[in-house]
Amino acid sequence: MLRIISMQMIATVVAGVIAALLGGMAAMTSAVLGGLCCVIPNALFALRLFAGTQRPGGANPMTFFIWEFVKIALTFALFGATAWFYHEVNWLAFIVGFIVALKSYIILLFRQ
Repeated sequence: MLRIISMQMIATVVAGVIAALLGGMAAMTSAVLGGLCCVIPNALFALRLFAGTQRPGGANPMTFFIWEFVKIALTFALFGATAWFYHEVNWLAFIVGFIVALKSYIILLFRQ
């Protein structure tokens, strides 16, 4: 799970650099914020699932579903917070940064 989260962070940074080259600092910030809207909820989800496996009873399937809902809600909350607090959002860069981070695990699949 740590490999996936680190790959998402690397993909977010790469998307930010490419956005900076193509659209300037506002595009870079938007792409990084879009990527973080994916990485932060996934990292919390992975941390919680890992903590659940370390308990004596093991992992509970209900924990997975509850934290999946929390992950989705947190993603929407971060989208809203970005729109509310950062008024110079380049929406194309923001969405592309989110999608790049979301789909970066495909790189790990092709490496195997």
